[in-house]
Amino acid sequence: MNFISTHARRLPALLLLLIGLLLVLGACSNQHKSAAIADQDRPLITIMAPLHFPNQPDRKLVSDIEELTETRLQIEWVPDEIYSDKMTMSLATNSLKKATFVKHTDFLSLKSAIRAGEFWEIGPYLKDFDNLKHLDMNILDQTTVNGKLYGLYTERPSSRQGIILRKDWLDRLGLGVPQNLEELYEVMRRFTYDDPDGNGQDDTFGLADRNDLIYGSFKTLSSYFGTPNNWKIENNKLIPEFETQPYRETMNFMRRLYTEKLVNQDFAVTSKQLQRNMIISGKAGIYIGSMTDAQRLSEEAKSVHPDAELIIVNRIAGPEGYRVWSIPNYNGLYLFSKRAIKTEEELLAILAFFDRTMDKDISNLMRYGYEGRHYELRDNGVILPERAAQLRVNEVNPLRPLMIADLRNPNVLPIQEGEQLMELAEQLSQDNEKFIVKDPTVNLESATSDEKGAVLYKIITDATYNYILGQLDEEGFQKEVEKWRRQGGEQIINELTEAYYRNSAATEPSPR
Repeated sequence: MNFISTHARRLPALLLLLIGLLLVLGACSNQHKSAAIADQDRPLITIMAPLHFPNQPDRKLVSDIEELTETRLQIEWVPDEIYSDKMTMSLATNSLKKATFVKHTDFLSLKSAIRAGEFWEIGPYLKDFDNLKHLDMNILDQTTVNGKLYGLYTERPSSRQGIILRKDWLDRLGLGVPQNLEELYEVMRRFTYDDPDGNGQDDTFGLADRNDLIYGSFKTLSSYFGTPNNWKIENNKLIPEFETQPYRETMNFMRRLYTEKLVNQDFAVTSKQLQRNMIISGKAGIYIGSMTDAQRLSEEAKSVHPDAELIIVNRIAGPEGYRVWSIPNYNGLYLFSKRAIKTEEELLAILAFFDRTMDKDISNLMRYGYEGRHYELRDNGVILPERAAQLRVNEVNPLRPLMIADLRNPNVLPIQEGEQLMELAEQLSQDNEKFIVKDPTVNLESATSDEKGAVLYKIITDATYNYILGQLDEEGFQKEVEKWRRQGGEQIINELTEAYYRNSAATEPSPR
């Protein structure tokens, strides 16, 4: 009897506990439902962006950006090597994201689609946003189509091009830092044949190159030889770079490197990642391209060969002294698809997202990551400790392509102390400004180029590779140039020449 009464007394207490637990679970469920509903109320922003690093950015960073911007983000990160092809395919299949990054080198091929009404014009809206209204008008003007603005630009210096090479190999062979093209060739030759790594084996070569005539070695070497940047004015007419003597001399130089096996023999089909691996593994000693690649190359090379030491050179004298090609000050643009964005209200929400990312809290989160984990603060400036370098590469740096106009954004904290090679690369990029070679056709328009430019350009790239590989002689290359002219190149020349002089006349000061 006592046993039964004891449990009978406990029963109401258990019921109360159970009821309390159900109430708590119900409240939590309602909270989750409310949070889910609130989350669905946030605008969904789909983005396609290039991935320049092995890993996608840290998910927590992206989640924090979502919270701060009160958005839902779906970002498709596409490896940089295949990005242009993926973007072109997405355009052809009407599957572009709401915001799609377009490299400045691919922007030309999209102008026809822009004129056909595939993308939103955003110029009239920029004045309504606190940050976007302060974008640099000189850079915006470089991106106009028929005088209208369609994209938000990511920023970069005029030229980061230079040479990265193994200083420890130079030292072992008793070589100085190359100062001109002849010395650069000699370093490549010695790196190939004189056992620069000291292992007694014939297992190295001078230059690691890739299947890219622009951002690989060719265009930078070409500017050293004196080639104009895409076009030059001659006899009151625009002439394409590949019809100039310095371009031919560059082809001959590359052909010599290929014939003497001073460059990887498969360079015409080598990806950027494989090119990087040749430097990291110690197979090659010279990398020509963006000088900002040096820091990461150095860190990864040291993980394989602790004695590896890289240096950067930006001044190589050619027949006309110091020269280096440049791009417009935008690296690319975010364009906004009308097929993916149905209403003006939706467009404004996406522009508001990009505007918000330029505020101090988000711009520094995207640029530097978390204080204490990725960087330190000192005197309102950023310290980038070497110990966190790999964390920044793996977690933070992949976010860079999302940053709008970050170089001139006053909300981004300055770097007080950074990685040594990265700081040097930025300094030398500024030095490049003293002798950059600009493209005289920037912001000029040619309907034929918009329509046929990509197909015509392939004629020249194929011919250039085939000449370097010894599959074409000078006469054969010239025949391909004539083919380019016949199939639309001549018309492009005429249209750009007319636009150049029309633009020059429009910008001349009026006589007093």
